[in-house]
Amino acid sequence: MGAPFLITIAAMALLSSLAVASDPSPSQDFCVAINDPNTAVFVNGKICKHPKVVNADDFFFQGLNKLGNAANQQGCNVTSANANNLAGLNTLGVSLARLDFFPYGLNPPHTHPRATEVLFVLEGTLHVGFVTSNPPNNMKNQLFTKTLNLGEIFIPFPLKKKEGLIHFQFNVGKMNVVAFVGFSSQNPRVNTIANAVFGSNPPISPDVITKVLLLDNKVIDLLEA
Repeated sequence: MGAPFLITIAAMALLSSLAVASDPSPSQDFCVAINDPNTAVFVNGKICKHPKVVNADDFFFQGLNKLGNAANQQGCNVTSANANNLAGLNTLGVSLARLDFFPYGLNPPHTHPRATEVLFVLEGTLHVGFVTSNPPNNMKNQLFTKTLNLGEIFIPFPLKKKEGLIHFQFNVGKMNVVAFVGFSSQNPRVNTIANAVFGSNPPISPDVITKVLLLDNKVIDLLEA
C-alpha cells in the first residue's frame, strides 16, 4: 500500500472519532445561571407535573376549530396551541396555530426567535413571503413570495434550523382565509418588526431610527405614536 492510501485511511479514522453536538435550543427568552440551587425558580421550559397526577386533559386543547376574531387594525387573528395552554407539549418541541384573515387582512412582517414553521391554507387565497438575512458584498436581501390556494403549503424557512427570517401573510382576496401553522418549538414566540422598532418601552432613540430609515424626526414621532 502506498503512502497516500495510508494517509487517507488515517484521516478517515480520525474523522470517524469526532462528534459534533450542541445544547438544545432555549424555549424562553433567557435563563440566567445561578450557583445556589435553593434560589432556582425558572427552568429552560416548564417544571414537569408528577406522572401520578397527569391526565388526558393535559394533552387536550379546544379552540382551533373556532373562527378567530380578526376585527382589529390588521384584520388578522392568531390562535395558538403551545406549551402555555396545552401543557402536554412541554419538551416535545412542537406547537400549532390557527390564522384567521378578514379580506385584505395582514399578518405583518415578523420573526419567530425559536422556531421554523410550515404553513397550510385551509380556506381562501393567501399571499405569503419571507426575506433572507443580510447577504455579503452589499447584495440585497432576497424576497421569496407565493400565492397559496386551498390545500397548499409554504415553508417560510427553507433550511433546517433557520430561525428568525422575516416573513408575512396577506389575504389578497375578498373572502376570509383560514390557515394553520406548525412550529418546531413548544413556545416559538413572535417578534413583530414594526412593534419592536417603533413601540418599545422605553422607545429607541429617534436619532437611531432616523439614521437607519433616513426619515425626518417628525415622521418618526408620528410612527411611534
